[in-house]
Amino acid sequence: MRAIVQHCESIISQLPKHRLLAIDALRGITITAMILVNNPGSWSHIYSPLKHANWHGWTLTDLIFPFFVFIVGISIHISISRQLTSGTAKSHIIKHAAIRMIKLILLGWFLALFYYNFTQPDYHWFEQRLSSMRFMGVLQRIGLVYFICVILALYCDTLARVLAFIGILIGYWLALVFIPYSDSSGNVYTGLLEYGNSLSAWLDNAVFPSKHLYYGQATPFAFDPEGLLSTLPAIATCLSGIVVGQWLMLTTKTTQFKSMVLVAIGLLLVVFGEVTGLYFPINKALWTSSYVLLSSGYAFVALGILMWIVDVRETKNWTAPFIVFGANSIAFFMFAGIVARILIMIPVAESSLKGWLYHTLYQPLLGNMNGSLGFAISFLIVSYLVMLWMYRKGIFWKV
Repeated sequence: MRAIVQHCESIISQLPKHRLLAIDALRGITITAMILVNNPGSWSHIYSPLKHANWHGWTLTDLIFPFFVFIVGISIHISISRQLTSGTAKSHIIKHAAIRMIKLILLGWFLALFYYNFTQPDYHWFEQRLSSMRFMGVLQRIGLVYFICVILALYCDTLARVLAFIGILIGYWLALVFIPYSDSSGNVYTGLLEYGNSLSAWLDNAVFPSKHLYYGQATPFAFDPEGLLSTLPAIATCLSGIVVGQWLMLTTKTTQFKSMVLVAIGLLLVVFGEVTGLYFPINKALWTSSYVLLSSGYAFVALGILMWIVDVRETKNWTAPFIVFGANSIAFFMFAGIVARILIMIPVAESSLKGWLYHTLYQPLLGNMNGSLGFAISFLIVSYLVMLWMYRKGIFWKV
């Protein structure tokens, strides 16, 4: 135990004194949670909080992605403010943002293509993987949202950002509820928010062939949970982070006061999200306006509480593992995605290496549910060793 304490102290002691540690901690907690829920030992045995809601509604897992987008917004404001202060031209910032967007999209496509079924002798990668590659995805959405929000942050003042946030949420709600659309048989729909039947699903289905969409078998419209139209409210989520980033950089307010205000506003957003959810259901796959309000509200609260614990009370050592994970969040995401695919690609006995490990080691020792969770925790521990090595070597992968 003493060794663990010393390990954490050594990491925290090397951090810059002026840095707001709560942001780094929240980023690390968020990416850690994302990898945890993405890598159970068995998808058939998962505790409810570690699952996404089936459709309408939400679980703790449904807060992870918007938390990350929210943190991206905070980082955008802090980064742009520093660049503008140092005299960096806006055109240069936009060019850099465009390059970063393209890199994120390409990384997302790489993960979509990084798979080969070695257990199937007649497996054709070009036909069964490349020709049906999923175009949208988590990294692709982050890239698109990042680029658009950089432009908004550069050319919109505080009031314009808030109005854009409100306008996007109202406009998205009006679009999904009132714009009619039709299927191939001529049936006309309006205001549906069903699995495979919404304006968002219709647009995805109209732009992309079904084989390129995550829910390619959905009817009457194949769609993607990181689809085109639902990326619009994700921009609003990022904008909420930009506004918070601006609030955090105020020098006239104490950290304690800032944390209290964040918690208060966050609770109001949560209540407002729950109330609006009665009329426009909370739904992650559609990224509904009520979902934006709810998830942004909880992000406000989480950051405010962390600021009070870490930066006001200076209880910091426990954040060390999350600092390590958060410092290389994209590298961590890519590493986890690649290793997870390798584990299911390598055949062992009549299963994959992942299946063999779970059924041979984790399930017999811990049971179905705890074994599945234990596998995910083990995955995190191994990942931490790799990320810690990168951290100590000063290897920080900035896309």
